[in-house]
Amino acid sequence: MSELKEFRLPDVGEGLTEAEIVAWHVKPGDTVTDGQVIVEIETAKAVVELPCPFAGTVTKLLVDEGQTVDVGAPIIAVEVAGNGPAAPAPATDAPPERTAVLVGYGVMNASTKRRQRRGVTEPPATQVTAEVAEAFGTTDGAVSAVAAAPASEARGATSKRPAASSPKGLAKPPVRKLAKDLGIDLAGLAGTGPSGSITRDDVQRAAAGSTSRSDISVGSRVPIRGVRKHMAAAMVASAFTAPHVTEFLQVDVTETMAAVRRVRELPEFEGLRVSPLLFVARALLTAVARHPMVNSSWDEAAQEILVHGQVNLGIAVAAERGLIVPNVKDAGSLTLPSLAGALQALTETARAGKATPADLSGGTITITNVGVFGIDAGTPILTPGEAAILAFGQVRDAPWVVDGQLAVRKVCTLSLSFDHRILDGELGSAALRDVGLMLEDPLRMLAWS
Repeated sequence: MSELKEFRLPDVGEGLTEAEIVAWHVKPGDTVTDGQVIVEIETAKAVVELPCPFAGTVTKLLVDEGQTVDVGAPIIAVEVAGNGPAAPAPATDAPPERTAVLVGYGVMNASTKRRQRRGVTEPPATQVTAEVAEAFGTTDGAVSAVAAAPASEARGATSKRPAASSPKGLAKPPVRKLAKDLGIDLAGLAGTGPSGSITRDDVQRAAAGSTSRSDISVGSRVPIRGVRKHMAAAMVASAFTAPHVTEFLQVDVTETMAAVRRVRELPEFEGLRVSPLLFVARALLTAVARHPMVNSSWDEAAQEILVHGQVNLGIAVAAERGLIVPNVKDAGSLTLPSLAGALQALTETARAGKATPADLSGGTITITNVGVFGIDAGTPILTPGEAAILAFGQVRDAPWVVDGQLAVRKVCTLSLSFDHRILDGELGSAALRDVGLMLEDPLRMLAWS
């Protein structure tokens, strides 16, 4: 006796309230096994894979790709056998395409694409052409030579054939709809999917690039969804909950820039990216040790200030999906080489879109490096739940008085925004002053550590 079960969108952590369906890996009629990944969803923090909690046959997909659904809403219906054994996993020798990093869930580490059906023999060339045409909504036979080639050759066609042989504008209906919503012309995109097809990631990358250029079409509309939607809500909540104060300090960082060059030559830092941000991070961590209240949170419900026992140092990253703030756990306990490695791994992972919910949760204080955008200073908004955020401006040559004489020095501006409920002007000024003094003379970090 079979039974129809609905799989409801679960809370994958951090109080998830809704998520967007990015891509289905199954369709009606497919057999699924218990634990098989069936769908990718985008939360406020990451793209997460969801496994099916039971085995059976898919009867209906209840939510379309690109649709946002609330936690607890049914997303797929599966017909499950009442008493028989669970459906066996299809035999395969292929290695798994992804690695789960959460209990029951996994964060995608590759471009979104449907998996090849396991245990299915390779169809002939004419069948591949027909299937590609059907899947991508092409009915006029205008499928490129890549799609008409044997499947084994087509899978490698992207790298083996010149770009001119890739199909232009080949994309599945949900991707076409996304491109239309974002105002992206598919004919001008190079696809990274199977047979050179255009994926959601290709469209979103194009949209991310186009929204930052002055040539964006007048009157176009960009949907507010995913990371941008949640980031906007968090910034509004932060700005209108915590009373912000921002202080500025110009600093002569000539000695820090010299220290950066010397450290790059040390064997302990071989293979690591050493930048001024590393010294800014170490200076802030040292300042936190001297002024623990800077690393705290306001608990409105309990009417308490929580002073954190360790520093989870957040680094604001402008990723393709929007602004995200992954953090280095217990950064204050790391040596300088370990901190350099952690910062490098964190930013590379975030920019590649592979940051996990764990990477993006639990931060206690943040640094935003606006200098990489050619900006001197700003008034950064606090990451929700944190008491302070430090903005590091660009380092530039500027006239500076040294020992009573005018000289050209390396100068930058530091901007510290803090929650005035927790930090008064004296404490905020003391923390900012300490960071500045350590960047003027990096040896102070040794004396104060």
